[in-house]
Amino acid sequence: MNKNMLQLFEECRDVHVLYSYEETEKYIEQVVAYAKHGVEAGDYVILIENPRLTPKIQTELKLQLSEQQMEFIHFVKSYDFYYSSGSYHPPAIQAYFEKTIEPYLAKQATFRSWAHVEWATMEDPIHLVKDFEKIIDVAVKEYEFPLICAYANKSMPKDIKNMLLEVHPYVLVEDDVVVSDLYAAAEA
Repeated sequence: MNKNMLQLFEECRDVHVLYSYEETEKYIEQVVAYAKHGVEAGDYVILIENPRLTPKIQTELKLQLSEQQMEFIHFVKSYDFYYSSGSYHPPAIQAYFEKTIEPYLAKQATFRSWAHVEWATMEDPIHLVKDFEKIIDVAVKEYEFPLICAYANKSMPKDIKNMLLEVHPYVLVEDDVVVSDLYAAAEA
């Protein structure tokens, strides 16, 4: 993670970022850097992640963080998170998220989150993803926490990518965070 991005997270707590990744190894580097920076900044880190990647991320984090620092990392299984109601249902996902952050809110602890968003098929209507991203954008502002939403570039048709740019104020591009022009246009 570059200095500009780290500075943004330190200066502004309510940052909602889209990360469209190409390679799994680069993805792991990014999530580990984000989590490590969060712990070093005194945040709890909620990683909503696919269980097949979790061991690789945990291994790398254990190499870079102490056992005590690892206590600030909380993994959530992505499938459980997104499909807790049996389908991709934004209100159920929101309820799951609120339950997840409740302990941090109760003790007035700062936290940040990383959400790996995957789907095996495009059966879920795209408007549901957009609806949820709008809900989470409001939550990021309300609870004042940084969030990176990671999507595999290869599974994103152009219409989905454009929709995601409309609902994320920032985009992680080559280790830097830039403002999404489509988000600004959507607000106008």
